Amino acid sequence: MMNDRTPQSERLHIAFFGRCNSGKSTLINALTGQQISVVSDLPGTTTDPVSKAIELRGLGACVLTDTPGFDDAQEELGARRIATARRTLDRTDIAVLLLDEAPHAATEAWLGHLRERNIPVVGVLSRADLLSDPEAAAARIGKRCGLRPVAVSATQGSGLAELREALVRALPDDTPREITAGLAAAGDTVLLVMPQDAEAPKGRLIQPQVQTIRELLDKGCTALCCTPEGMEGALAALAAPPSLIITDSQAFARAAALRPEGTPLTSFSILFARYKGDIDRFAAGARAIDRLTEQSRVLIAEACTHAPLGEDIGRVKLPAMLRRRIGEGLRIDIVSGADFPEDLTPYDLVIHCGACMFNRRHVMTRVARACAQQVPMTNYGVAIAYLQGILDKVVY
Repeated sequence: MMNDRTPQSERLHIAFFGRCNSGKSTLINALTGQQISVVSDLPGTTTDPVSKAIELRGLGACVLTDTPGFDDAQEELGARRIATARRTLDRTDIAVLLLDEAPHAATEAWLGHLRERNIPVVGVLSRADLLSDPEAAAARIGKRCGLRPVAVSATQGSGLAELREALVRALPDDTPREITAGLAAAGDTVLLVMPQDAEAPKGRLIQPQVQTIRELLDKGCTALCCTPEGMEGALAALAAPPSLIITDSQAFARAAALRPEGTPLTSFSILFARYKGDIDRFAAGARAIDRLTEQSRVLIAEACTHAPLGEDIGRVKLPAMLRRRIGEGLRIDIVSGADFPEDLTPYDLVIHCGACMFNRRHVMTRVARACAQQVPMTNYGVAIAYLQGILDKVVY
């Protein structure tokens, strides 16, 4: 069961959208029973998205996000706030949209944005206690918008149970999945090859390694860990070859050379490409490397915003591998965190990290953008396997 330590990337992301002073913050506080968002009668009190990790009955581990009003009239500052709210859509699994009894263009336009992105929407008619007939008002809104809202009074607590039920019904069909689905089962011995270089946090393991090990243990597998230098000794210590080898992408070549005949090989990055993104599209995107020239332009996108060190795979090692293959003239741009261009057409290839810090919706939003603009996209592990000529030797 997920708890307070569940990473945000593994939680269901529920974002609340509405006009300024529509009651978003009050509703979140009532739904959670906590003072998560600041409530005020002043328009524009919520200036940036405010997120809170929490457990909700029937939904499990969630992240609730309060967003700025999408009708903020404060010229340039208001436009920035609205743009920030729009970026929240990239990672939203379920949207809660506060609807108005009277028609409002901004609200109906926002509903259109949500539907264009295929984000499940739960409508809410807030402050129902101030209406003479909230059910009739909800019916009128439903007829107008094609979305029957739940009538809720945050101050009186009415409608909150119905809202939770509506959120459960809106759960996306593709959550959750397994990192090692189809590759490891109870009783299997899995060898994990994990470099401990300058990029490995002192005293800790990186998140993909931790999540994978935990899943293997939950499945009833035996997880044996080693560094690339210790791989030969680890294999020799086993009475039989492992059922699966999972390696860090940068150790692909050594792991492939030492892999026993018949033992499947994959990487943490490839596993997360399956888990978070579209592995088939990433495999096809890696083959675009053959079409690159020194006049080409590549975008490398990191999900996290860590301070890079000398052995950084995305900023140092992968660019070096690409330039050895293509030529020093290859132009490579690097973005991190929430930064990701709306217009990808200047690029001949996008290479994304394993995205352990993103939820699946966030990754698939970027995949969809690249696909719509006909720009090939792959990820670190798939690209490295292709550059080393072993993509056809790894499982995905």
